[in-house]
Amino acid sequence: MSANALAIILLSLVILLATGVPIAFSIGIASIITILTTVPADVATLTAAQRTFVGMSSFTLTAIPFFILAGNLMNEGGIAKRLVDFVIAILGKLPGALLVTNVGANALFGAISGSASAAAAAVGSMVKDGEEKQGYDKAVSASANGASAPAGLLIPPSNALITYSLVSGGTSVAALFLGGYIPGLIWSVACIIVAIAIAKKKGYKENEGKFSFANLGRATLRALP
Repeated sequence: MSANALAIILLSLVILLATGVPIAFSIGIASIITILTTVPADVATLTAAQRTFVGMSSFTLTAIPFFILAGNLMNEGGIAKRLVDFVIAILGKLPGALLVTNVGANALFGAISGSASAAAAAVGSMVKDGEEKQGYDKAVSASANGASAPAGLLIPPSNALITYSLVSGGTSVAALFLGGYIPGLIWSVACIIVAIAIAKKKGYKENEGKFSFANLGRATLRALP
């Protein structure tokens, strides 16, 4: 029975994906086809209803949409701009300042919002105009944004770590959060190092003007809340 079910779900999934059905729908339809062809209809209906309810009835998972909501509110409310200004005040004198700023701001924004996509969208849109004006290669800019945004998935709070806690059978979310800091920071620093190397190779300059503690203080006060 299990071999037949595996064959049915794999075959139906491949056919659905090959015909262009979205992945989420393909998984759902393939699962329904497998249940209906391997289990009696009354049992299949009851089991599907129970598993659907159990899958949605997870208090921990409610954190994920709220993290995404927080990220959207931060983006619309201007918090992302304050974080970008704060990172520029610290890292703006490094070669390829806007690339480095993109990486640092993605780490901060992703850590606060818990969403890599929210970080990439918010921070990427903030630095895009400046990169274009200073002649940055679009492919390099997009790569820096895309490569550094997932660091926010490791630096707590993190949607991915919450999901891992659930599928692993109840691993401590607090322990996962504590364990995510160092890998997330290493990821961000590694992206910064690569960004600086590319900037030197391509001749990208640092931001104009001198480093100012007064400017850093103002940016810190604006970003701190």
